[in-house]
Amino acid sequence: MKWFAPIPLSIKLPLLAAAMMVLVGTVASQQVLRALAQVQDARIQELARMHVEGLSVALGPLVLRNDIWEVYDTLDRAAQGNEGRRMVLTAVADERGRVLAATDPRRVPMDSDIAALAGDAVALDDLSVDGASNILSLLAPLTYQGRTVGQIATELDVADLLSERRQALLYLIMGNAIAIGLLSCVGFLSIRKMLQPVTTLARQMTETKGEPHPIPTSIIPRGDGELARLARTYNSMVGAVAAKAEAERRLAERERFVALGRLSSSLAHEINNPLGGLLNVTDTIRSYSDRPEVVRQSADLLDRGLRHLRDVTRATLDQNRIDPETRILKLDDFEDIKLLIQPEVSRLALELEWSVDPDAVTQHSVPAGPVRQITLNLLLNACTAAGQTGHVGLMAHSKDGNLSVQVTNTGLGMPETALDRLLGDGPLSPGGGVGLRLVREIAKSMGGTISHAHEEGVTRIVVSLPASGEVSNAQE
Repeated sequence: MKWFAPIPLSIKLPLLAAAMMVLVGTVASQQVLRALAQVQDARIQELARMHVEGLSVALGPLVLRNDIWEVYDTLDRAAQGNEGRRMVLTAVADERGRVLAATDPRRVPMDSDIAALAGDAVALDDLSVDGASNILSLLAPLTYQGRTVGQIATELDVADLLSERRQALLYLIMGNAIAIGLLSCVGFLSIRKMLQPVTTLARQMTETKGEPHPIPTSIIPRGDGELARLARTYNSMVGAVAAKAEAERRLAERERFVALGRLSSSLAHEINNPLGGLLNVTDTIRSYSDRPEVVRQSADLLDRGLRHLRDVTRATLDQNRIDPETRILKLDDFEDIKLLIQPEVSRLALELEWSVDPDAVTQHSVPAGPVRQITLNLLLNACTAAGQTGHVGLMAHSKDGNLSVQVTNTGLGMPETALDRLLGDGPLSPGGGVGLRLVREIAKSMGGTISHAHEEGVTRIVVSLPASGEVSNAQE
């Protein structure tokens, strides 16, 4: 029945109904034909009984006298009567079974054995129109005044009865076929109309692009039936999904600002320290303006400090600028990420291990913005998890044709709530940000995967991104 499974439900049900109707029609037709056969058998038995009884009354004295000519004359007159059209042949024999007369003397000669004619003959009560032959043979005793004086053999033509039976069968087949066809069409249209909400629901769940759309109220069945409740439940689920997506979007925006706040604080700390040194340099230049070598060294130190501050500021602008076009990831993007994470590393006195394969970056055409966002978010979380004097690492290389970005850190490992945000698709639990969930959503939109492991005190998160990944505008 594997071929039956892919057939739509709106066709399965009419087919099953048609099959049931065929079964019922077949049983009903058999009952009708059986009843017709019983009526025909009763008619032919009654006709044969009247024929035999009439001949017994008329031929009894004649057979006793052995009056052959009177017997023949009586048979001839009986053959010319109404029943003669049914009785195609009648033969009368004496007690010894010797034929006295027959309606067809050539076929049944006088003084022949009547057993030769009645080879397939049956008794009166066993007479039945079975359809095997158009001619029925009957052999009955010739009784006169309670005494059997001879035998009567008769052949009956039942071709009209068989034709009537075949005609009835043809009418039954045609009637059943027409009824099944009409009722199947009506059933198909009715079931298809009844299943219209289910069809609409399936189309809404499979054919809509992006977010799901609710079923229009105008096509939801009236009342409180199963299909109406199903459609309303689906619309409620669509509303809940839309509300959840909106809430996650707002949380993502909030987390973005929180991350920017953390980054700004770290940058302010990083910039404030060099500024103090630069102010000292300016004081040195003012104090020793008459000493060219001191001024030159101070100018060089001032130049390096200002360039450092410029690089930090530029990297921050590049990270937070909304580009109208998707820019392909380059090796400089990882250098910017390293520069951006350096203040947090310095503040926590972390040991940073950095390994980026230039060939892997250039060979994989992936968008720069999403990769920068994923990497920076994971590194910020890794710095927080590692704590003071911990260890944080990043490695970017090519693996199985994908760009693999691995972030490691020492610490106690990620709690269950954080793992649910990073690896799960369920609703966000109260408290905490959505930075890890944002990492997952961006990776999924690019067709990538995320794996997590915690071994020997080291937490390892690997993001595998295929080439030519794309993200939605909302996430960019």
